Amino acid sequence: MLNQTILVGRLTKDPELLETDNGKKRTSFVLAVSRQYKNTEGTYDTDFIRCILWNNIAAKTCDYCKKGDIVGIKGRLETSSYEKDGEIKYSCDVIAEKVTFLSSRKQEEAE
Repeated sequence: MLNQTILVGRLTKDPELLETDNGKKRTSFVLAVSRQYKNTEGTYDTDFIRCILWNNIAAKTCDYCKKGDIVGIKGRLETSSYEKDGEIKYSCDVIAEKVTFLSSRKQEEAE
């Protein structure tokens, strides 16, 4: 079986680095990914996909990326469920295995 996802999109907010109780670094953010085709109204729809990053990938992304930057994500889908108000809810996230910084404000400021 294969579970692999590749996305290119813009960060919707600045990533923030968190540390778990056992010392692992973690960040999560929502990636805005435009669709390749126009809808019936003639505009492009955008999907908002939550991405979770761990350890060095999380730290580097927080160091170099800000809201609006374009990144490429290679990872896997992970589904989970939880109960809210007596109802079971499901979520699907991308767990990043590799991040490519395609545009960065730090790079643009240096030029």
